[in-house]
This record gives sequence, C-alpha cells and structure tokens, in this order.
Amino acid sequence: MPENVDNTELAELVESAVTEAPAGATAPAAEKTEEAAEAPVAAETPEAEASDSSEASAEPTVTFGDLGLPEGIVRKLAQNGVTTPFPIQAATIPDALAGKDILGRGRTGSGKTLSFGLPTLAALAGGRTEKKKPRAVILTPTRELAMQVADALQPYGDVLGLKMKVVCGGTSMGNQIYALERGVDVLVATPGRLRDIINRGACSLEDVQVAVLDEADQMSDLGFLPEVTELLDQVPAGGQRMLFSATMENEIGTLVKRYLSNPVTHEVDSAQGNVTTMSHHVLVVKPKDKAPVTAAIAARKGRTIIFVRTQLGADRIAEQLIESGVKADALHGGMTQGARTRVLEDFKKGYVNALVATDVAARGIHVDGIDLVLNVDPAGDHKDYLHRSGRTARAGKSGVVVSLALPHQRRQIFRLMEDAGVDASRHIVQGAGVFEPEVAEITGARSLTEVQADSANNAAKQAEREAADLTKQLERVQRRAVELREEADRLVARAARERGDDPEAAVAEVTAEAEAALVAAISVPEQPAARDEQRRDERGNYERRDNRGGDRGGYRGNDRRDDRSSG
Repeated sequence: MPENVDNTELAELVESAVTEAPAGATAPAAEKTEEAAEAPVAAETPEAEASDSSEASAEPTVTFGDLGLPEGIVRKLAQNGVTTPFPIQAATIPDALAGKDILGRGRTGSGKTLSFGLPTLAALAGGRTEKKKPRAVILTPTRELAMQVADALQPYGDVLGLKMKVVCGGTSMGNQIYALERGVDVLVATPGRLRDIINRGACSLEDVQVAVLDEADQMSDLGFLPEVTELLDQVPAGGQRMLFSATMENEIGTLVKRYLSNPVTHEVDSAQGNVTTMSHHVLVVKPKDKAPVTAAIAARKGRTIIFVRTQLGADRIAEQLIESGVKADALHGGMTQGARTRVLEDFKKGYVNALVATDVAARGIHVDGIDLVLNVDPAGDHKDYLHRSGRTARAGKSGVVVSLALPHQRRQIFRLMEDAGVDASRHIVQGAGVFEPEVAEITGARSLTEVQADSANNAAKQAEREAADLTKQLERVQRRAVELREEADRLVARAARERGDDPEAAVAEVTAEAEAALVAAISVPEQPAARDEQRRDERGNYERRDNRGGDRGGYRGNDRRDDRSSG
C-alpha cells in the first residue's frame, strides 16, 4: 500500500478532517439504537413518531435509499423498520460505496457496523468466490463482537446471495475450515484464530478486495496489532481498506499510514463525545460496606453491568448477588465461548439483570438498554474507564456511571477521570442501606430487605404452584391406586374360587400384605440432601464456591488480572 500520508497529513486526518453528516440525519437516528438498525424492530411509540414527523417537516431527512445502496438491501432495511441512517452511516456509506479508503472515528453504539458492512456487501454482489479465498475480511478484537457483526450483516448478505462465516477462538476450528473449503464471501474474524487457520493452509487472503479493521483501539489495547499487521500484509495492494476506532493513538496512526491510501475521514460521536450524554459519580464507601452497597445498586430495576478486576472476583460477586436475591451472572475470559454466549443471551433477554464482568470480557458486550455501569474495582487507566462507560449511553441515549471508591482510592479514581476528560460528582455513603435521596435517585439502589422480600415472594409463589401441581398429580395417582386395588382384589378372589379356597380370606391376606409394604415404605428415613456449605470471610462476604462446574471454563487458579482474551 502506498505510504503517502505524512505526519502532518495524518494529524489533520485524525484531528481536523471531519466530514459532517448530512442534515437531518441526527435527530431521527437518536430514536433508534444500533441494535434496531441491525435487526427487526417493533413499531415506534407515538412520541417517537411525533418527534420524527416534526423533524421531517423542519428539514429533509436522508434515508438509506438516498445513499446508493443496492435495492435489495434498502428493501430489507425497510422490512426491518429501518429507513433513516445514523450520522456516521449517512456520512460514510456513499464514500465507501465509491471504493474509497475510510478512516472512521466513532464510539461503540454510533452505528459503525452498517457503515462498513453494507458497502462491503454491495461491493461483493454478483462476484464469484473461490474455495478457501474470501473476498472480504472484517477483523474484530473479540469473539462476541465478531458474532454480533456477522449477525447484523447476515440478513443483508442473504439478500445478495453472499456467504458469511465467523472465525474466532472458543468455537470449532473444524467447522470453520469446512465452511472455508466450501467458499465464504465475507469472513468475520478475530486475528489469532484467522492466523492459525491460514497457517494450516485452510485460508488465503490473496483474493481479498475489502479489508475492515473494527475497533482498532481495542486491538491495540489487547496486544493484537502484531497479528493484525501480519494479516493485512497478506492482503493484496489496491483493494479497499476501512479502519474504525474510537481513539487515534500512535499505534493506530501507524496502521493508517501503512495501510490506508488517501483515506476519507469521518468523525461522528467520538470517543469522549459520550461523556456529555451520561453522568459520572463516585461513591466513597467503607470496606465493610462495599459488598452490601454493590448488592443494593445491583438490585435496581433495569440492566446493570458491574466491572471488577479479576475472574475470581466476578464469580464471587455474582454469587453474593444471587444469594441476596439479585438475578445476576458472571462473564469473564475463563469461561468457554458457549457459556459466555448463553450468559449474554440471558442478559439481553432480561433473565439476568446484573452482569458482573471483567474488562476484557466486556469488550464484546454491545447490548442496548444498559442505563447504569457500576465500577466495583477501579479501571486500570482512563482508556479502560471510557471503554467501560461506553457500555451505556449508546446511540445518543443517556446513562449513569457509578464508581465505588474506598477512602484510600479517591485520589486515584479522580485522577483517572481527569485523564478521561470526565467531571464526576462525589458522594459519601455512610453505610449499606443509608443512602441519601440524591444517591438513591442516581443509582436506583433498592433496600436489600425489599429485594429479598421480592425474591422470597417469588419463591413462595413458585413453591405454591409446584404444590398445586403435585396435589393434582397425587389425586390422579390415588384414584389410579384405588382402581388397581379393586381390579387386584377381583382377580385374587377369582383365583381363590378356581382353587377352591375362600375368596374373602384370600383378598384379606393380600390386602394385609399390601398395607404392611406401604407402612414399611413410609417409615424408611429420608436421606438428607447434600448441603452446599458456604463460609463467610472476616468481612461477611461469601467465599467462592468451587462446584460451579460444567462449561463455565477451566480457570481455577490464583486471583489474577483478566488481561487477555483469546483470539
């Protein structure tokens, strides 16, 4: 690729060369989330319709049909209820369709996936793919993001007859190789797994026409840039390159200079732009109050993500919350891909309200409707803080970020927020359950007694339903037992008469034996169920149970940082 962007031009690309979105694209787009733009949605509310109609009357609205996309894609978008693009989509898609290299700067939730995905599909429409040689590759930093990108683009690829495959760690390499042998048009991959498959001779990038690097800053944070450069070096020169990143650090600038040729820069809703759509708060708590305060906030209504430093801490806190009556689960890199996928689905569907996650695992969480992020452990640096915060306030929505701070951590946390460009308010929590009205309103914290009462009430209702079902079953079994006993007595009496014996005596004898057997069965002592012993540490916290078997992962070692996610 020509290296025709010098340092001065690069700085201009990153800081100044900002292409504005077309007029009218911002207000209507705020009414839909990124998920809505990538999947079928329900009808809008009357308020949203009224807002859209008032904006439309004020100025013309740009639609996907105006951007030059293939008719089939536009029709499929309309079927999904999506007609108005997000700002970054309206700005980027026309240039991408023209085959230009794209440098996109926008945070999670801004609609980047369709910005690069739809033009990529359009570019491949009508072409022919050879075995093991995809024509487009989309690189993502995490497994979850790869799957979500593929899920978002698959319906539109189907319309154009294009085959798509996800290649990532934690899933069967055999299935991925088999799909590549049959031919894949668009490959969505994590760098590590794609490199492994190429080294096995199961894939070649020599036919790639479009290469996309999504969330390049996270690639850098996770240490994947060596693999990324190794892969991009295998892509033929002259094709289209698109790079999207929330921030433009030095390493990202190197990628831009090396692989992009005269890129068109689009910046909409940049990395720190989200700080204006959310509020940030620090709650200073005593060590003994940290666990109960966490539980009180996690018990709030709505979706909450709780960030911790270690895998062990994620499991421990999730179990403490469950014991407190909160619908919670853990997500971390020590779990298998299947377990992580199921936890995320439960979180999306509302079966789990509080998700306790490590930084690396949460990089792949792109779920709308998360209105509070709770930092139980401080972020490692300001970039981690911004990534954590980016799980809420998506697509222009508002959100709340709350950080718990022990007294000795206050300076560290406020310095971190200063580096992130965030103004945070400080609140002192005197004790668990002693929340000032303002803090209670900010966090939505609920009394643990209230939560436990709700949990006990739900458990009682479930037990009552089970008891009613068992009562009905018992009545049916008792009726059946009476019918069988009558039939048995009749047959015993007939057999006695055939033998010349007294039928009444024979029936009485059999009945006595049956009653004796029933008494013996009832009198057998019930074996006590094995109890799951739980101990508490000196602060009253539950120690982690070691019987969470199954496929939650093989990590059972020391309490360490969840520093790296497998590709």
